[in-house]
Amino acid sequence: MGAATIADKDFQELIAERAQTLLGLASYLTQCQSSDQFLIRPFLGEFFSQSVQLEELLDAYDARNNCQWCSFRSLTAAIKLFSDVSYELLHIQHALPAYRLLPTGHDFVKGTKQVLQFTGDVLLRAARQMLIGADQIGLPVPSKTLRERSYREELPPGRLPRDCSARRAETVSETVTLLATAFLNLAAESKDVRAASQAQPEEYASYVSDSVSEESLRSLELRFHNLQSLYDTYVARTEAESLDADLLVLRGHVSVVFHLLKTATSFAHYYERHVNKQRCALAALRESLVTPEALLGMLMHYSVTHISLYIGRAANLCQEMLKRYAEVGEVDVPVPPYRGFHVRPATLISKLVLHYGSEVHMRLDEEDYDASSPLELFRANEKINAQKRKSLATEIVRSKLVQDWATGKDIQTILRDTVLILAEKGKLILYEQPLQLPTELTQKRGTLLEQITDAMAQLLAIGKIDIDANLNATFVGDKRVLADIKLLAEAGYGEDNFGNNVPLPEELAYLRR
Repeated sequence: MGAATIADKDFQELIAERAQTLLGLASYLTQCQSSDQFLIRPFLGEFFSQSVQLEELLDAYDARNNCQWCSFRSLTAAIKLFSDVSYELLHIQHALPAYRLLPTGHDFVKGTKQVLQFTGDVLLRAARQMLIGADQIGLPVPSKTLRERSYREELPPGRLPRDCSARRAETVSETVTLLATAFLNLAAESKDVRAASQAQPEEYASYVSDSVSEESLRSLELRFHNLQSLYDTYVARTEAESLDADLLVLRGHVSVVFHLLKTATSFAHYYERHVNKQRCALAALRESLVTPEALLGMLMHYSVTHISLYIGRAANLCQEMLKRYAEVGEVDVPVPPYRGFHVRPATLISKLVLHYGSEVHMRLDEEDYDASSPLELFRANEKINAQKRKSLATEIVRSKLVQDWATGKDIQTILRDTVLILAEKGKLILYEQPLQLPTELTQKRGTLLEQITDAMAQLLAIGKIDIDANLNATFVGDKRVLADIKLLAEAGYGEDNFGNNVPLPEELAYLRR
């Protein structure tokens, strides 16, 4: 059986008692001469707290699905969200001097002030509508909140001295490596959100339904919160923090991105849940608190844009930090068995190296290649293919598969037999079945062995066959980068022996983004 229906009179008396403080705050807000009087943390903190409590009570009685109360409940939710966002914006304002943010070419202080004015205007409209709604449903509004004197925030300048003794921690190198690598991986996960910062106003709505949806932003917000917690747990107030000033700079960027993501998540939530949703017929009579265009503008032009800018600056900082503490080493890995360093393996290696920003070179047959450039790695295929042709010719001769006296057979038959025999012995990989041989061989003169050897090289060049020449390449550079290159090689460079895509280890997930 369903729950019993509460009498209208009983519910009204309950809400009249419990909404007194929130309504008093709304009344106080509407009487303020300027937004500076209510856009302060003492007032917003109380406004948020009271709206949370009332919204929970309204939801417990299913007010959102009741025509008489759904509008009042909606206004309570709006006050909760925009007082929370305003509090976040004030936190950013007050924390900016301590964040040590790198320049981005944008006036972040001015932008934050403009968005705070926007959220303040929404709160003012919500408070006015709440008072009108309260009168319509018979809720008394107190003339005073009894706490007006506490809604002040006069802050003397300066900060307390940092005189707590530093904790011991791991070496500076290990600390920087841990944090910088974690941030770079998180920056890769933010790729779609950062790309949205380039969107045009007419594209905002489509981005909110995809890469900057509430769900995707909340997930990213949690990851940055975890990274901030990692710093505060293992790095804050340690000797390492005092020995490398860039650590505090990185911490500031992690924090500002986290708080910006909180504002973005709230804006996206309100757009998806309230602005972009069909309202009850009675609630629809009330004027909208904010237009979709204005809300999307704040989300994209302020939150998403500055998230992208500060992630980008911090990613560059992390790469520079890793370079300073690089431990140079080398690692030998097998050359990709399928067609050498073709598009997929070359691109993955390049992305890996660029991800860390370190200088890494590949050495093959006494020649060096820049591992950050796919084109450089492509160039190595000349030597790889030459070695494969040599190995293939050696195997044909060693196996005595072609004899000059075998003139009784057609050369195409001899070629096909040679390919099939070598494939059966596991000496080469056959990529085409049934094998279609070229109608014209490139070499029509010379001994039969020379013609067959040349024809096999032709099949190798056009990708019909391949041979595992057991070639190794040596990568030289930062050991942290080399460790990931080794993981990539062990995973077949993202493909099997036939060039089919295979999953990468979780540690290399950033390469798929």
